[in-house]
Amino acid sequence: MSKFVLEMNVSLDGYVDDLGSNLVMGPPSQKHFQYWIETIQGYTGSLYGRRMYEVMRYWDEDRPEWDEPLRTFAIAWRKLPKWVVSRTLADLGPNTTLISGDIEAKVRELKARNDGTMSVSGPELAGLMTQLGLIDEYRLHLRPFVLGQGKPFFHESRPPLHLASNTLIDDETLHLVYVPA
Repeated sequence: MSKFVLEMNVSLDGYVDDLGSNLVMGPPSQKHFQYWIETIQGYTGSLYGRRMYEVMRYWDEDRPEWDEPLRTFAIAWRKLPKWVVSRTLADLGPNTTLISGDIEAKVRELKARNDGTMSVSGPELAGLMTQLGLIDEYRLHLRPFVLGQGKPFFHESRPPLHLASNTLIDDETLHLVYVPA
């Protein structure tokens, strides 16, 4: 059975680092980005909401301005099997499967038939997975910014949590791991 983890950058006031807020928070440091590379290399798959998947499709094709760490991240991301929960998405990239219809049953089956750690990405999808009791760990990359708006890390569901670990990733980013209490 897979372990489902919600792992995303988050501002001090609880908003996720998505396409819009990344312009405010800026890119991660080299050390933080290396942490992300190692993290994604350890996943056995990723489950995405439609909007987050569309943001992540950026990594589908190489870009001439990329340096070696960006290429390394892209290669790791492309290798991962990906599942996207959507009622409207028609265009999928390589190594990606659409989940629609009875989402709960299909995601439970996905979790049961796979091993290893799978990421859950996208705040709305994460909210649904939290309501269904399917998130095993919440991994916050807490960044020193106050956005005041955007998508909250905990979309609708606010489960009781217990701090399992904390690590300083770089001079400004704290990695917090919480498990359901």
